[in-house]
Parts: sequence; C-alpha cells; structure tokens
Amino acid sequence: MVDLFLDGEPVGEGKVDATEPMAFSADETTDIGVDGAIPVSDDYNTTNSAFTGKVLWVQIDLGDAADDNDHLITAEQRYRVAMTRQ
Repeated sequence: MVDLFLDGEPVGEGKVDATEPMAFSADETTDIGVDGAIPVSDDYNTTNSAFTGKVLWVQIDLGDAADDNDHLITAEQRYRVAMTRQ
C-alpha cells in the first residue's frame, strides 16, 4: 500500500500491484518535488512540472512486505532464466 499525507492528514492511498523490473534506474522512484527523468504520465512535461511548495518531510515505510522473500528465485531458477535468454 502507498499512503499519501499532506500536512499530516491522509489525502490518498493505493496499492502497488507490481513494479517494472530492470526498466528503470535504482533511483528513478526517489524524486521528491520534481520528476527528473521518466514521467509517470504523459499528462505532464518533466521540464515544467516542479512542485513550487516546500517539502519539509518525506518518510518511506516499507512494512512487513520488505521482509517477505517469496518473490525471490533460487540460483537454479536464475540459471535457467539466463540460459533461455541466450
């Protein structure tokens, strides 16, 4: 779940069902106040979409899902994937 707060009050929430593996750099999702790279939507332009307010605080809580390793594959599975991509 992603919860969005403004001035300590909840203003939005949503579930992230999946992310795009290996398509973005490791820091692509850490932009705060401006999108410096790939826009999340074609509805805005990255050159003129900077937040003009003041960001005082950002908190990222990963929760229990961060400790769940069910999504990881074994070394043998990684090997099979690598061999099929040759």
